[in-house]
Amino acid sequence: MNVIEFKSRFTELLGNVAKNVIDDHRFFDIPSDQKPWFDTGLDVEADDNLTSFAAGKTQFKDLPITLEPNFQLWFRIGQDGEIFRGTRDSHSFTVEQSGRLYLASYFPGEWSSKTGELATPDEVYDIVTGNLAVLLIHWQGDTLDGLKSLVEYGDANNLIAREIDRLVSPIITPDGWDYLWFTGPAEVYQSHAVPMKESAICCHTHNDGGLLQRSVSLPFKPNTRLRWSWKIDTLPSTVREDTLPTHDYLSIAVEFDNGQDITYYWSAELPPETVYRCPIPTWTARETHVVIRSGSQGLGEWLNEERDIYQDYSDAISGVIPDNIVKVWLIALSLFQHEEGVCQFADISLLSDGRVIPV
Repeated sequence: MNVIEFKSRFTELLGNVAKNVIDDHRFFDIPSDQKPWFDTGLDVEADDNLTSFAAGKTQFKDLPITLEPNFQLWFRIGQDGEIFRGTRDSHSFTVEQSGRLYLASYFPGEWSSKTGELATPDEVYDIVTGNLAVLLIHWQGDTLDGLKSLVEYGDANNLIAREIDRLVSPIITPDGWDYLWFTGPAEVYQSHAVPMKESAICCHTHNDGGLLQRSVSLPFKPNTRLRWSWKIDTLPSTVREDTLPTHDYLSIAVEFDNGQDITYYWSAELPPETVYRCPIPTWTARETHVVIRSGSQGLGEWLNEERDIYQDYSDAISGVIPDNIVKVWLIALSLFQHEEGVCQFADISLLSDGRVIPV
């Protein structure tokens, strides 16, 4: 749905809703080349129930990359409020602390703090163009009741029905795992029972991204190993993933106390043992990719893997070896080519000094 259709359709729907359902609504246009933060001029109060809907795209000027509101649109209330975003092109929330509402179109920037300062220079926004159209609805009463009243008069590209679904049937993040704060939450991962496995984490990515983390504390010594099982059903790329426009993949990663991480993944085309630094500019200095499987053979089957992390680090990353492993990650990206990736992970553990440490 383009921006003009988005505004026209919602204006029509909102005109039909009873006056006691909605307190106020406003449309905003957020230019993609404007660095955060956009001042809406709207002051919100604690306990206000709000829903946003968004349309539009951020486009790179010199690359075939477009990004949509589900990843791009972020919120902040007050100059020092904690930033947040939704997981779809819609997001409902209750205001916790009164203040001015600010909006942001995020990538190619990157947050340096949870109050929305940037780790990237302002000029990075010169490489993109586009616009996000945002509708903000302030409900008089309960959010879900308001959405159900609104959808009685129709929908706009299924946005209202999908937001109702998100509230009624939320996807629960696996226990003990958290999404990386500066890329934001997702609906990519959930726990699932599977035959022959004690438990598994299922992954489904489609035009989104999720970086799921679990904290660990383990000295990083020679012969430290990572062991896991996975079943990759669908790869989110059909071509090599080592360029920015094609960097969609499914992986498991280990983070070290020096900020570096190694991520192991299944490539569509690159041969096993291919090693390269991440092509996302803000990640190049911190992340190393290692291909361990390639092509279509083995897709849809449970496979057991084991890697000598210490040897891989020594071979791939220069400098002093870190002292500790601090996190295990699961990564899924499908933002760039907008395709689908499906997989499951199980039996994740670290091995060191003859010990097996379940993750």
